[in-house]
Amino acid sequence: MKTLLNITRIIVGVLFIFSGLVKANDPLGLSYKMQEFFEVWGWSFLDNYTLAMSVAMNAFEIIAGVAVLVGWQMRLFSWLLLLLIVFFTFLTGYALFSGKVRECGCFGDCIPLTADQSFIKDLVLLVLIGFIFWKRNTIRPATNKMYSLVILFFAVIFSFAFQWFVLLHLPVKDCLPYKVGNNIPEKMKNPPGSIPDSTVITFVYDKGGKEIEFTADKFPDDFDDETYKFIKRYDKVVRKGNASPPIKDFALQTVYGNDTTLALLTEDKYQIYVFLKNGYSADGDWPTVLKAVKQSAAQKNIDGYLVSNIAIETLRGSAPDVFHTFTPLLCDATAIKTAARANPTLFLVKNGTILNKWSYADFEQALLMVNGLPANAAPVQQPEPIDSTNQQP
Repeated sequence: MKTLLNITRIIVGVLFIFSGLVKANDPLGLSYKMQEFFEVWGWSFLDNYTLAMSVAMNAFEIIAGVAVLVGWQMRLFSWLLLLLIVFFTFLTGYALFSGKVRECGCFGDCIPLTADQSFIKDLVLLVLIGFIFWKRNTIRPATNKMYSLVILFFAVIFSFAFQWFVLLHLPVKDCLPYKVGNNIPEKMKNPPGSIPDSTVITFVYDKGGKEIEFTADKFPDDFDDETYKFIKRYDKVVRKGNASPPIKDFALQTVYGNDTTLALLTEDKYQIYVFLKNGYSADGDWPTVLKAVKQSAAQKNIDGYLVSNIAIETLRGSAPDVFHTFTPLLCDATAIKTAARANPTLFLVKNGTILNKWSYADFEQALLMVNGLPANAAPVQQPEPIDSTNQQP
């Protein structure tokens, strides 16, 4: 029994450390997943706290895993682990049986699990942790108290310091579809031979304080603009496909509303894109460094674009002056936060392929790379049209 208990502790401890590290590599990803659950439950008022909750949960998983391995304070941690796994099992079960959330984000974007895989994994862990909880009074520390405290101390420092680092810079291991080396137009296509989701356009209107939902081909008989007030429109999945493109809903629009995504991402020349969304901070010297990057790019005929969900009028009134030198493009906030984990983030792109990307904290590295790039070919000058009215006979 003691051997079985030790094996169970090792499995649970390693799994919790691994799970915590994978999510700590991208705490914003778990934060966005929490917001997805809160939106479904009507708890959007908690959105401003999801990042702090994500950091704390990731750190706890790592610390709890270490505590299980060293056998420190098992009476306490066995209770905490049991409560945590019950909570996780509820989340994965909800995602599986409700169908309102596709996946729980248990291992982040690096190891995507389907809802049923996540639920089965948590059921197994529930059994293992239940066994540890049952035998918690028989577990003895693997080392003396001083060594255990030192190990736990460094686990705490590492778990928070690592997350601070990736939030300031970018994930150490980039598992997102916008990672360096990926071609954006290719990632926007469905996998070969796949069947896409079948969707129907669905409208949500308010009628007398009650939300009414209907599809585009089934408008209510009494529909009129005075009684029905528009709330939103969305694509409802009526038949699930077997695959979807890694990059969804990524569209770049000019200030005039024209979609210029493929026109820009098929140009065989260097381009720089600055991704900016609401909530950015202009503190620090990154605006000055970004200005130097733009100036160096301009000398090499490299076009610069500002991709943002912020209205151009707002940017002109409050954004740092350096943003005014970029060509503005509008993009959905969800697509931006998926593409750019730091705010802002700079992309170097050629022919739609991401050659490199940098957090605002690493714009100095971007400047060095742009300085070393060869210049794009100068734009072809069109000849002046001939004014026939001024021609001499």
